[in-house]
Amino acid sequence: MSYSEFQRATMFFDAKDYTEAGRILAPIVEGEPTNRASVELLGRAYFHSAQLRRAEETFVRLVELDPANGWAYEALARTLERRNRADEARRYRKLAHAMGVELTAEIEVSVTASNLVDDPHPRMTRAL
Repeated sequence: MSYSEFQRATMFFDAKDYTEAGRILAPIVEGEPTNRASVELLGRAYFHSAQLRRAEETFVRLVELDPANGWAYEALARTLERRNRADEARRYRKLAHAMGVELTAEIEVSVTASNLVDDPHPRMTRAL
């Protein structure tokens, strides 16, 4: 893996260009499928760009690579919830909670014109 490519992907992710971050990360993960940092960032990029099937596959890979990573279970649970598979998500959420991961709230991503009038700098929180 080229560290400079990983840094470039991180830069795009931090700029909220999740699709471009995923495009850069996919070949990195393909070349080094056991690199947990790259797999995690790729899953997050897919999640935030609503590529939920890919996010699910990537978070499953992360859980397999690092079964003691509670955050990975939570990320997989959130992805399954977004795919309307709450029953499946519950199992992973319980595992994450048992590993000490705090339960996360829903992601608020809606911005309306009235939000902008009330607050010209709306804050969006993201758990992933």
